Amino acid sequence: MLNTTLCYITRGDEVLMLHRVKKEHDLNKDKWIGIGGKFEGEESPDECLLREAKEETGLTLTSWRCRGVVTFLTTGPWEGEFMYLFTADGFEGELIDCPEGDLQWVSRDFLDALPKWEGDKIFLDLLWQDAPFFLLKLRYDGDKLVEAVLNGKDCLKVKSGASLPEVPSI
Repeated sequence: MLNTTLCYITRGDEVLMLHRVKKEHDLNKDKWIGIGGKFEGEESPDECLLREAKEETGLTLTSWRCRGVVTFLTTGPWEGEFMYLFTADGFEGELIDCPEGDLQWVSRDFLDALPKWEGDKIFLDLLWQDAPFFLLKLRYDGDKLVEAVLNGKDCLKVKSGASLPEVPSI
């Protein structure tokens, strides 16, 4: 299982999003996600977060918080993943041209309209609710979300063609 970070940097009511359009063979191709990436060497989650933020955005984070851990499981060709989920509301520097995609500040109201993974809606809703630290397991069959377990409780069992329910408040 991979260890990764994902961070949503906020500026008022806007969120810095990465439109993944530049890498070949990218699991996240054409999706809009936060910034982050894989651990290197013996990095801790916060060390990985700070390095990835600088590499992908040019920004130095000055205020951040780990909000939860998301476990991704899949039947597809991709390896499972433990993702440390962060938000950041303090930073210094100027945005750079990201090697992995296009960076854009997006209104939180517009965020739901962007193409992203089905499970992202669950953890984004938790972030915007300012939920306490959480553990979320997301199981995909290819690119279709088939199971979501929040803090040990099923919050979603998807049958073919079913839509995502509202995320429960914590």
